Amino acid sequence: MEAEPPLYPVAGAAGPQGDEDRLGDPDGPEAPLDELVGAYPNYNEEEEERRYYRRKRLGVLKNVLAASAGGALTYGVYLGLLQMQLILHYDETYREVKYGNMGLPDIDNKMLIGINVMPIAALLYTPVLIRFFGTKWMMFLGVGIYALFVSTNYWERYYTLVPSAVALGMAIVPLWASMGNYITRMAQKYYEYSHYKERDEHGPQQRPPRGSHAPYLLVFQAIFYSFFHLSFACAQLPMIYFLNHYLYDLNHTLYNVRSCGTNSQGILSGFNKTVLHTLPRSRNLIVVESVLMAVAFLAMLLVLGLCGAAYRPTEEIDLRSVGWGNIFQLPFKHVRDFRLRHLVPFFIYSGFEVLFACTGIALCYGVCSVGLERLPYLLVAYSLGASASSVLGLLGLWLPRQVPLVSGAGLHLLLTISLFFWAPKPRVLQHMWILYVAAILWGVGSALNKTGLSTLLGILYEDKERQDFIFTIYHWWQAVAIFVVYLGSSLPMKAKLAVLLLTLLVAAISYLSMEQKLQRGVVPRQPRIPRPQHKVRGYRYLEEDNSDESDAEGEHGAGGGCGRGDEEEDAALPSGPRPGPEPAGLCRRPCPYEQAQGGDGPEE
Repeated sequence: MEAEPPLYPVAGAAGPQGDEDRLGDPDGPEAPLDELVGAYPNYNEEEEERRYYRRKRLGVLKNVLAASAGGALTYGVYLGLLQMQLILHYDETYREVKYGNMGLPDIDNKMLIGINVMPIAALLYTPVLIRFFGTKWMMFLGVGIYALFVSTNYWERYYTLVPSAVALGMAIVPLWASMGNYITRMAQKYYEYSHYKERDEHGPQQRPPRGSHAPYLLVFQAIFYSFFHLSFACAQLPMIYFLNHYLYDLNHTLYNVRSCGTNSQGILSGFNKTVLHTLPRSRNLIVVESVLMAVAFLAMLLVLGLCGAAYRPTEEIDLRSVGWGNIFQLPFKHVRDFRLRHLVPFFIYSGFEVLFACTGIALCYGVCSVGLERLPYLLVAYSLGASASSVLGLLGLWLPRQVPLVSGAGLHLLLTISLFFWAPKPRVLQHMWILYVAAILWGVGSALNKTGLSTLLGILYEDKERQDFIFTIYHWWQAVAIFVVYLGSSLPMKAKLAVLLLTLLVAAISYLSMEQKLQRGVVPRQPRIPRPQHKVRGYRYLEEDNSDESDAEGEHGAGGGCGRGDEEEDAALPSGPRPGPEPAGLCRRPCPYEQAQGGDGPEE
């Protein structure tokens, strides 16, 4: 019997034609080299490049969604825990039975001082921390400090709550400044990956056109703030599903309340000192805090595992190498820019309006009249209105960029004037629908305000060397505004509304005047970013065409000498003849070989 031929040819075995295949080419070690190491015959370079950049764009979208979800979960856990903690500690019976004479109100006051006062010093250290750790790792560190604050509530003592509150206060500005910087960088990277062919044609050192990333920035900021405003709704879940079952109704808690709304003084004057008809078991409290801790840990994993780097490694090196002294000074030097000076009132108002939604509308108008048990539903209405209205920021794709900001300011102006003349009666539920409408409309204005400001900063300041400084200034002024609200919490409601109204008017007028200056061609005066001074001089830093220099440095190196000063402010550039650029080689320091030869640098 003849043996059947194998189903697959044996490697190295001679076929029926000897050492040659059917095409006549030798097989085995005698095969042509091109057949082994040459290009794949069906390889399409253009198609593979398109697929590569498509994966890059999907990665950027993943980064934006992960950062947005992580920030929303972090802030939701923080607000939910703080709200539940303050309500429990407010009840006299809970304090006496659970903690005796430990002085829980004093601990809560010092904890609030730590959260509200520590961000005042954040302008001194935030840029240094962001440059030292990097944008992504600063986000991770900030989320971790929020998780630390949650964990200390397992054992409520002075030496756990107050230090964690101080650490939390120190992390507020760095976390949200790095978040704003991260979203802006993702928009710029998405533009690069979408227009990679233009970049290849003009060269990697050629800067993209001004404002080219603005459409992507509008979309990413709308996504981020849609998630962020949902955190206010997530923060109400512990109260809706747990704490509301232990609360007295409004007839008990509002028994001594005489005035609400615009006639109120401070926050909930006359509110009953006992709000819990049954004390929650310690086991149930531990379960709720464990769920919150798990969510905070999930936010840490989202930022750590799913968020990619905001800068390339060489860019990170350049950002750190400008000198720590310069990094410390540059936020203060940016005050020279008239655009930032005109936007400071809007930064302050942005802090005022968020706290007014949580303390003014929700407490002095809502809880004061319809009871504590309806507080979470008011904040959910505000949250859902703001989250859904964040999509309105996309109007900037078709309308001038002034429209979203001015529209939000106009809506808040009408609501503030209306609240100035409204004093709801305590324990009356007929006007509850007005409260929900006011909360939703205030959320719409908040969404337009937040998305408009963050998008405007990302458009005005495209240089990646400045963005962390700009967002640090923005969130620092917000923190200052929140501190002012904390100091003035005992003022009458009419005084709070007057300050809010005045700040809003000044912010709108100042912003519109800034836009008029820009339309007239007034050139802002920006501080010069120093060139990176690398301590380790590898071969890459000795080339004339430095592969590690940033885009802005490439422009400076091509257009001016070493001693270039600040740009002009409040005046157009002079039209007279300008001196030609100095040779780029004269600006660099001598390399080690030139130093060894005794030379001072390149010869003329």
